[in-house]
Amino acid sequence: MPAERRPGMDHEHYQWSPINRRPPLRWPGDSRVALSVIVTLEKMEWEPPADSFTVSLAGGIADRPFPDYARVSHREYGHRVGIFRVLDVLEKHGIRPTVAMDVMTAEANPYLVDHCLQRGAEIIGHGISVSRMITGRMTEEQEREYIGSSIEGIRRATGLQPKGWLGPEYGESPRTPGILAAAGVSYVCDWVNDEQPYALNPEEGELFALPLMWEMDDINALWDRKVPIDRYARLLEESFDTLYRESAETGSLMAFNLHPWVMGQPFRIGFLDQALGRMVRRKGVWAATGSEIIDWFKANPPVHPV
Repeated sequence: MPAERRPGMDHEHYQWSPINRRPPLRWPGDSRVALSVIVTLEKMEWEPPADSFTVSLAGGIADRPFPDYARVSHREYGHRVGIFRVLDVLEKHGIRPTVAMDVMTAEANPYLVDHCLQRGAEIIGHGISVSRMITGRMTEEQEREYIGSSIEGIRRATGLQPKGWLGPEYGESPRTPGILAAAGVSYVCDWVNDEQPYALNPEEGELFALPLMWEMDDINALWDRKVPIDRYARLLEESFDTLYRESAETGSLMAFNLHPWVMGQPFRIGFLDQALGRMVRRKGVWAATGSEIIDWFKANPPVHPV
C-alpha cells in the first residue's frame, strides 16, 4: 500500500477520525482512563546479519568496534536485573503488564518467559531481535517469513498464540498490518497517533491499533531527548491528569512503553513507582493488558446516539 498524496490521509490503513467527532467511549465500570504499560524485552545481537536493518540503538557509551561489551551488557542489564524491579512496581499498583518479547529473548531466556507468565503478564510479539527491524526494504516473502517466525517463536515459548504486536523500534512496511492480521494478530502498538483504540482496514482478518504515547517511551524521553528522570515522572503524571480531566465525557487510553534496562535502574525505579501510584489512586482508572483493552473495545464499540 504505497503512500498517496491527497487531502486528509496518505494511505488506507484506517479511516480518518478526529477525536472530537466520535461517539463516547465507555470502559468497564464507567472508568475514565484505561491504563496499559508495555514492557519490552529485546535482544541486542552481537553481530546482526549483514542484510538486517538497524537504527542507531541506544545503550552503552558510544558506538565502538566489535565486540562492544558496554552496549550489549548495558542492554542485558534489563534481562538480568531491571525487569524484576519493573514488574515489582507494576504488581504493587495492580497493573498487569503487556510484555513485548522478541524470539531471541524467549529462546535464550526461558526463565524470563515463565517468570512473566507467572506474574500475570500478557506476552506479545516483538520480532526476532531489536537488531532486525521491519522496513519496506524487505520483500513481501521475507516479511511474511519474519512475522510468521516471530509469532511461532512466541507461541512455542509460551504455549499461547500472541494476540498483540509491537515491531522492533516500531518498524513497519506498507504491508505489515495486512500480514499481521492474516497471521491472526488482533492488535498492533506501532501506530502512535491517538488516545483511543481504533480499527485498521486489513484485506484479511481484523486488526486494531493500541496507540502508545511515543513521547513517554522511556528511551525516547530519557535517552534520546535526555529528559531528567524527575521531570519524566512529572510528564507521566501531567499526561495522566490531562487525559483524566478530558475523559469526563468519553474514555481515554494511556499506554506507554518501558525498557527494563532503562527504567529498571535503581535511581529511576522510584520515580516510576511514584507516578503510577498517583495514577491508580484516582477513581475510575482501569489498569489492563493490551488484549483486555482491545477485547473490550471490540465487544463494546462506541456508537452515535439515535
